Amino acid sequence: MTTWWKRLGHDRRILLLAVLAGLPGMAVALGFIWLEPLSARVQWTVTVVLLASWGGLAVLVREQVVRPLGTLANMLAALREGDFSIRARVGEASDALSLAYLEVNNLEEILREQRLGAVEATETLRKVLEEIDVAVLAFDPGETLRIVNRAAERLLNQPAERLIGKKAVELRLDDTLRGVAPRTVEVSLPGGTGRWELRRSVVRQEGYPLQLVALSDLSRALREEERQAWKRIIRVLSHEINNSLAPIKSITGSLRSLLRRGDLPAEVEEDVGKGLQVISSRAEALGRFMASYARLARLPQPELGPVDVGGLVRRVADLETRLPVRVEGEGRFTVQADADQLEQALINLVRNAVDATLEAGEGGSVALRWHARGDTLHLLVEDEGPGLGDTANLFVPFYTTKPGGSGIGLVLSRQIAEGHGGRLTVESRAPLKGVRADLALPMDLKA
Repeated sequence: MTTWWKRLGHDRRILLLAVLAGLPGMAVALGFIWLEPLSARVQWTVTVVLLASWGGLAVLVREQVVRPLGTLANMLAALREGDFSIRARVGEASDALSLAYLEVNNLEEILREQRLGAVEATETLRKVLEEIDVAVLAFDPGETLRIVNRAAERLLNQPAERLIGKKAVELRLDDTLRGVAPRTVEVSLPGGTGRWELRRSVVRQEGYPLQLVALSDLSRALREEERQAWKRIIRVLSHEINNSLAPIKSITGSLRSLLRRGDLPAEVEEDVGKGLQVISSRAEALGRFMASYARLARLPQPELGPVDVGGLVRRVADLETRLPVRVEGEGRFTVQADADQLEQALINLVRNAVDATLEAGEGGSVALRWHARGDTLHLLVEDEGPGLGDTANLFVPFYTTKPGGSGIGLVLSRQIAEGHGGRLTVESRAPLKGVRADLALPMDLKA
């Protein structure tokens, strides 16, 4: 009996109960009608009216019970689908149905506020992940990449559309998912090399665990500390050497004045004159030497403005007269940059490339080209010189392998690149001969 009753369904049970509720009264009424000495026509007419009324009232009772439940079901289904536009009309009555409608309306308001808060929080988190200079990647239990931010795109030198769904081993990041964390790791990826700090944790997305990997570049911070140390050294050297050069120049001038009087023997006068000439020339050379290094310590912050990349590159190429510089570009781009500083960085790189090509002496060429990859603009200077020798000291101030070189060209160029939020890398063009300098700048830099 119980199983049969449950199989009827709620709406049929309500209808059956309504029919059964009126059955005793209907039976009594029909009994009186058919037992009274009335005509058959009257008896059948009254019977049909009573039965119709009985059935109509039973159906009405069913509708009054089932329809509100259907309304509540539709509202809950809309909430489940995230549609918060459906609300029940609640009157002033305080019956159970009105209270149920009121509670569903309140639930809709709470869920709408929570959904709005979740959307805002998600959007805020997405913006934060996009703007921070830390590469963030998330891998599922199968070591498949599921989340990647803009810094990670730059590190891997690929857009997110091509990265999502790849295995960690394909991206050469499988080592980041193992071992202790946090720790310092050596990274050699298309968009970055050097020492990076690795941090790892577990997060959940839709109930599934993800390994969250955060890689922060320590090289730039270390270079900044190194640059600040060099600036302090240069300031001290400039101060001390200039303090020594001033009296040397003054005494040299005084001694020359004494020589003009002719009080010394001729042979002594000649030797003293030559000595003073050497002292004076070397003092001037030392002053110029320190002035060039002081530029590192006095490089101002870039003043950003719109810069036409093609025009800037061609202008730099035209400045080099020792060797024709081939210009090749992909598209027209305008970036926010300090035109003077960017031009100086390219001049330094082109000068180094031409020096290397002329040193090889085999009729090589120099190319200056640009292209965009994702949100990064790459300015490339390529030569056909002898290639790189000692790469460890490339960006060390005072270090140079060229006769008469100052040793600040590459250092200054990298400082300019990093001042614009970019980077400068110099590497061999293997298997081709020569060197490629890559000055990468963010294209969305704001003034």
